Amino acid sequence: MQFPVHIPFVEQLGLTLHTLGDGEAELRLAVAEQHLNSWRVAHGGVVMTLLDVAMAHAARSVNRDQPNLGPGVVTVEMKTSFMRPGEGELRAVGRLLHRSTTMAFCEGSVFGADDKLCAHATGTFKYLRALPAGRGLKALGGQGD
Repeated sequence: MQFPVHIPFVEQLGLTLHTLGDGEAELRLAVAEQHLNSWRVAHGGVVMTLLDVAMAHAARSVNRDQPNLGPGVVTVEMKTSFMRPGEGELRAVGRLLHRSTTMAFCEGSVFGADDKLCAHATGTFKYLRALPAGRGLKALGGQGD
């Protein structure tokens, strides 16, 4: 399955989208050399990116009927807990817990190749309306910056 929008950083990391819809999203990543930390396991930043992108797509999945999944989202805050090292193919599952007109509250989990929980996160996202290229973003329901 293709990502609904072009995200160069996500593509460069090698994340793949496997499911999307009804407030959930699943991503996967085959951990490779460029994803490792000095302990030779997935770097925490890679794991957090998996969680962030999975939760963001879960937040947007309720807008499947709109072009490019409707308004974009930006992360307002995110809290992550790491349980065990990420090795092999990682699977991230994001879930939309609650949404308002402008905000989404989500949780995400990353599972290792053995399907054991590696990390868990909660996050708050703000829905944004995209403007023409080069003009930035404007918050929904507000004046923007």
